[in-house]
Amino acid sequence: MIRLSCETARQDRTMKDTILETDRLLLRELRDSDFAALRRMLQDPAVMYAYEGPLSDREATEWFERQKMRYAQDGFGLWAAIRKSDDTFVGQCGITMQPYRERRVPEIGYLLCRNCWHAGYATEAAAACKRLAFGPLGMERIYSFVRDSNVASQRVALRNGMRRTDTVVKRFRGVDMPHFVFCAERAGRERQPEAVRLPSPHPPGAVPPDK
Repeated sequence: MIRLSCETARQDRTMKDTILETDRLLLRELRDSDFAALRRMLQDPAVMYAYEGPLSDREATEWFERQKMRYAQDGFGLWAAIRKSDDTFVGQCGITMQPYRERRVPEIGYLLCRNCWHAGYATEAAAACKRLAFGPLGMERIYSFVRDSNVASQRVALRNGMRRTDTVVKRFRGVDMPHFVFCAERAGRERQPEAVRLPSPHPPGAVPPDK
């Protein structure tokens, strides 16, 4: 019988559900054991200022469960970003389907714990998601919706080869939040519809705050 050391066993569990690997990060599906760290991040006012403040316990649980639902329905969602050097949860990054002007479009989203800011993790993870979108997933366009006041996240989108193409409004907690729309297209693509149309209960230009 082959016995794994504790370290080898830990690495085996980590790699088993890994979606993407970068120089410093693993992106994998959320586990129940991630919830405490995820909730701390979602309840940090500095992290969640673009959402008009931290989430409640109920909202954090709904956020967590929504990602699991996306994994099952779409095959992707916001994944846990794990630092390889010490197996630390540093935030989330991934691809989600978002409503945009009566369509559903794929968005690269990212959110990092405050103590992991200014280290380039968001750019590193977002670039990996873009490669996944244009490679194995075969997507023609990819988007990022970034609040107009969130300059740091706008810079990540620009570094990820996106350009600003539109402005939409998200309404959350009774506040209208302008968001810049950033978009990148797969190289050499032919012009075609960007997404499947679907009925939308939201007025043109309005996007619900669903990450």
